[in-house]
Amino acid sequence: MRTVEIPASRPYRVLIGRGLLSQAGELIRAVSDAGTAVIVSGEHVYPLYGSELERALDRGGFRLLHWVHPSGEKHKNLETYGKLLNYLSENRIGRGDLLLSLGGGVTGDLTGFAAATYQRGMDYVQIPTTLLAMVDSSVGGKTAVNLPAGKNLAGCFHQPKTVLCDPNLLSTLPEREYRSGCAEVIKYAMLCSPSLFRQLQTASAWENPEQVIECCVAIKRDYVGQDEFDVGIRRYLNLGHSFGHAVEACSGYACSHGEAISVGMAMIARAAAEKGICTPDALDALLALLEKYKLPTETDIPLDQLQRAVLSDKKRKDEQIHLVVPETIGRCRIIPVPVEELRDWLRLGGAR
Repeated sequence: MRTVEIPASRPYRVLIGRGLLSQAGELIRAVSDAGTAVIVSGEHVYPLYGSELERALDRGGFRLLHWVHPSGEKHKNLETYGKLLNYLSENRIGRGDLLLSLGGGVTGDLTGFAAATYQRGMDYVQIPTTLLAMVDSSVGGKTAVNLPAGKNLAGCFHQPKTVLCDPNLLSTLPEREYRSGCAEVIKYAMLCSPSLFRQLQTASAWENPEQVIECCVAIKRDYVGQDEFDVGIRRYLNLGHSFGHAVEACSGYACSHGEAISVGMAMIARAAAEKGICTPDALDALLALLEKYKLPTETDIPLDQLQRAVLSDKKRKDEQIHLVVPETIGRCRIIPVPVEELRDWLRLGGAR
C-alpha cells in the first residue's frame, strides 16, 4: 500500500492499493468514531461496489445507510444537493456521523459539499472509483455543485478524513471514463513532470495505475500544502480548465470533464504557441500525447458561446482572467489576461 500525506489545515492520508475497498471498515474506523456511515453513490456505481463496501463497514462497526443519485454531471446541481440534505435530515443524521463518497468526481463533489454544509459541517471520506477522481478530484478539499451559469459555482473547501484509492475498482471503468482520467494525468505531466510525460509517451497509464496515481497525488499534495484555498500557486492546477470548463458547460455536459480539459489544454497551448510563449515542440508533443489517448483536441462550439462561458467562470477576477499557459513540457506560467483580450486567445486556440 502506498501512502501520501496531505498537509492541509486538517491533515489526512491518501491510501493507494489493491483491495482497499474490502479493508475500508478498519481503515475508516482508524480515523473516525462515527456511529452511522451514509454511503453516497451513483446509480451505476452502487450496484457494482455498494454491497462490498457495506460488508467492510459492517466489520468496522458502523450503522449503515445509503443514498443513490442519478449519474452524470448534469445531476451535480442544487436539486440533487437538496435531496441529499433532506435525506440526511429525515434520517436524523448528526454532525458526529460520517458521509462516504463511493464514485467519481460528481459523487465526490456532491458528497463533500453536503458534508461541508449539513448542520454546518460533518466528516466525510472519499472512495473514488474513476481514474480522474483518484488522481485529482478526490484530493484537495474542493467541493461544489453546478449552477445554470457555470460549473462548480456553488461550493466550498472541506477536506476529507481520508481517501481510499483501490485500483481494482478501475476494472469496471468504461473506456471513455479511463481516457477522461488520462487527461488529468497528462495535465500533471505537462504542468511540472517531464518524467511522467515521457512515461506516458512510451507506456500506458493503465500499466501501473498505483504508480501513476501516487505521482499525481504527490504533485497535488505539494500545491495544496502551499495554497490550500486556491489563491496563489494552486491555481496552476487549473491548466486547461478555464477553456475546458466552458467547453464542458456549453456542451450541456455531453462532453466529459476529462475530454473538456483535453480540449482546453490543446486550445491554450495553441494560443500560447501563436503568441511565442509555448515552444512548437511542446505543442506538438502535447497534441500527439492527447491523440495517443484518443482524447479530443478541438471543439465546434462557437467562439461567442465559449467566450460567454469563460467570463462566467469563477476564476475571473475583476476584469481579468488568469490563464495557466504552458511554456514547455513541465513548465507553465500564469498570465492575467484582460477580458477584452480573451476573444483573441480563444481564436488563436482554434475557436471560430
